[in-house]
Amino acid sequence: MSFSPDELDRYARHIILREVGGPGQQRLKRAHVTVIGAGGLGSPALLYLAAAGIGTLRIIDDDKVSLSNLQRQVLHDTAHVGWLKTDSAQTALARINPHVTVETHTRRLTQENAATLLADTDLVLDGTDSFETRTLVSATCVALKTPLLSGALSQWEGQVTLFHPAIGTPCYVCVFPAPPAPGQAPSCAEAGVLGALAGTIGSIMAGEAIKWITGAGQPLTGEMLIYDALWGETRKIRLTHRPDCPVCGG
Repeated sequence: MSFSPDELDRYARHIILREVGGPGQQRLKRAHVTVIGAGGLGSPALLYLAAAGIGTLRIIDDDKVSLSNLQRQVLHDTAHVGWLKTDSAQTALARINPHVTVETHTRRLTQENAATLLADTDLVLDGTDSFETRTLVSATCVALKTPLLSGALSQWEGQVTLFHPAIGTPCYVCVFPAPPAPGQAPSCAEAGVLGALAGTIGSIMAGEAIKWITGAGQPLTGEMLIYDALWGETRKIRLTHRPDCPVCGG
């Protein structure tokens, strides 16, 4: 897969990285990545994935841009308040990198459409904030044998992991087998969230996606990275299968 002079200049800082190089950049250009949610996590992830030269980005979101989103959802701006997030995202990404193909699906992920919307993709990034949606995404990715990068935010803390039971990792339901008790995991609207934290965790997700696609370094498979912005601390925890997991079978 050849690059135009513009692409060679655009991606030069990646190409000179020993762990990426020309072959790695070609893998990025061939890659098809699906991002669920163009919000707090999806915004920075999409920005950096587009800038990195991911060949095709598929965005799934049924929401509209609101003024309260702009504190953390950096893909959108004031002029796009009231727009569909998929339209706003497509417009912004076209400005960043015209060499990237952006597919948009303005709909909510459901049991009926999940398998279709998540098919034929190399990697799924889940930036949603609903336990029901996360479990649906996980089950669909397990069935399709597609790796799933999962990120989450809560006030000052964020987490990222890569689920891929096809290569031996646990799945989302192994780690979170039941929904949180009422009040235990309040939404951003209820509890607040540091805007810059979304940028940090979304950027980590983009970095992990680039590593996974290019084969660089050690991906977050079988472990979760947790970042506490309030105290400036990071830690990793190992994740294990649940033998009785109804989704991946442990």
